[in-house]
Amino acid sequence: MSVVVVCLLVSLLFVGGFHVSAENCEVCVGFLQRLYSTLTSSHSDLTPNLVEDQLIHTCSQSQGKEARLCYYLGASSDAATRVTTSVSQPMASHVPVEKICQRLNSRDTQICQLTYERSPKDLSSDGLRNLRVSELKRILSSWGEECHGCLEKHEFVSLIQEKAAQHSHTTDL
Repeated sequence: MSVVVVCLLVSLLFVGGFHVSAENCEVCVGFLQRLYSTLTSSHSDLTPNLVEDQLIHTCSQSQGKEARLCYYLGASSDAATRVTTSVSQPMASHVPVEKICQRLNSRDTQICQLTYERSPKDLSSDGLRNLRVSELKRILSSWGEECHGCLEKHEFVSLIQEKAAQHSHTTDL
């Protein structure tokens, strides 16, 4: 009976206050899952250097909340610290992305506080026409898009509908 109590106390000590679910780290999990998928589809064997190089390359092209995550990881050019090995070594060993994000969160709680901006579920013309132009601009900005030369609301609506398929990972949340 005492072994069970000790095991229970140890599990509560490690899990209790420090558990972060994958839903709480949506940007970290989403970004690293896409990175891992890219790596495993093009390489049969992962090394920490390969993962780190791909992480830095992917971060150089990221925008919005994912760019902020890259800054926290030290994978962006303007980052003050570099903790990319905290991602590259476990990912090269095929540690689940959720576990990597939990470990990163124990170092910097800001990592799991990042969330994607919620886009409207209804991207139909009628649904978008009910939004303000500032909300339409915010949707485009969160996707890293701009509407050059747009003067009227219907031009913003058309561009959002045109670009929605490319940015489905942020609209399906």
